[in-house]
Formats: sequence, C-alpha cells, structure tokens
Amino acid sequence: MRTANPALNSSTFDTFDGYAVERSHVMTLQGTANKTAMLLILMAASAGFSWVQLRQADGLQAVLPYFLGGLAASLIAGIALWFKRDWAAVLAPVYAVGEGLVLGIISAAYETQFHGIVFQAICLTFGTLFSLLTAYRTGLIKPTENFKLGVFAATGAVAILYLVNMVMMLFKMPGVSFLHGSGMLAIGINAVIVVIAALNLVLDFDFIEQGVAHGAPKYMEWYAGYGLLVALVWLYVEILRLLSKINSRD
Repeated sequence: MRTANPALNSSTFDTFDGYAVERSHVMTLQGTANKTAMLLILMAASAGFSWVQLRQADGLQAVLPYFLGGLAASLIAGIALWFKRDWAAVLAPVYAVGEGLVLGIISAAYETQFHGIVFQAICLTFGTLFSLLTAYRTGLIKPTENFKLGVFAATGAVAILYLVNMVMMLFKMPGVSFLHGSGMLAIGINAVIVVIAALNLVLDFDFIEQGVAHGAPKYMEWYAGYGLLVALVWLYVEILRLLSKINSRD
C-alpha cells in the first residue's frame, strides 16, 4: 500500500483493518468520489474569488492578504490532518478553501502573461485525472509493487530537487538552473515531473480502494478526498508551469 502522496502515507489505513462498524458508517468509493467533488467545488469557488480580486486590484500587493491567508490556512489544515484524521470533515474543506485562494492568485498571474493558459491547464489536469481513472478501473494500468516503488522513488527525487532549489533561492543563489527558463532541458524536465505527478494519482486510486477493503470509517472519505486534492493541485501547478514555458518560446 505504498503511495508517494504525503497525505496518504503507508500507515493511513493500517489501524482500520477489520474495523467493526455498521456498514452505513464505513468508507465507500462512491462516498469518496462525492466528498472529493465537494472539495473541488469549494476550491474552485475560492479560487474564483481570489482570481476576481486580483483582476480588479492595482497589483499583487492588494491581494497579498488573500494569498498569505490562504497559504496559512491550507498549511495549518494539512498539518492538523496529519495528526487528526477524524477531523477531516472540517479540516479538508478548510484546506480546499485556503488552497483555492492561493491557486486563484497564481492562476490569474499566469493568465495575465499568457491568455488562455489557465483553461488549457484545467482541461489537461482533469483530462489526465479521468483518463488515468478509466485506465485504472479497466485494468490497463496495474499498480504493482515495482510500479509503486518507481513512482515513490521518483516523487522523492523531485521533492529533494525542489527543496534544494528553495534553499538555494533563500540564500539568494541562482537556484537549480534547469528548473527555470524556457529551454528544451527545462521543458523536458518539467514534462517528466508532470508525468510523475500524474502517476501518483494511480497510486492514490489504489490506496483508496485498499481503504474501502479495510473497512475504514466514514470520515476517511473526507481524508481521502483531501489526499486526492493534494495530488491534483500538484499536477495542475506543474502543467501550468509547463505550458508557460512552452508559450514563452513562441
């Protein structure tokens, strides 16, 4: 049950193996899909709000409180969920709203530079989601142990790369050069990261299915929806970055 998603770690469902509760109170695939849809709606609504605020503002300074507030809310909710999964029905929506505020501002900033890029990124993100879900449900993609290990290792490598880049930039160094710019190397690496982010969704599908098999309690539907949201946000941001690099070469 390995997954590279930090929200759905390898011990998430272990404590629920053989969990003895009424059938109406256990996690289901349909329930998880419904909760995920609710979280996506909340995130889209808050993203739309911050998008409009930035469009109407004179500059980024005017919407900085929304950005920082959303960032703080999503970080606090994410950390709290790590320790209190049974609060997921409250904390997952808080995360979705906070993350939406941040994404709305980021998306509006990209849209100002490259008209139409946000719509393209949204279509590619959800197209990837539904394509991988279909491939998973039909058995075209099977998350074997080797597959899981490969995605886990690749995601870890990306995390280390981004961490190194962030530390370098904090110390006013140029950062990891091939992560920036619009050269073919930067575009190629960004494309690989998009693939890695997408493959994490397959691991998450499998992990949620395992949670249902373990008879996890109902609140885990909210937690699983939050986990999927984390992966989708990463995928969307990476697609947005990739499209911006491609468009900047035109």
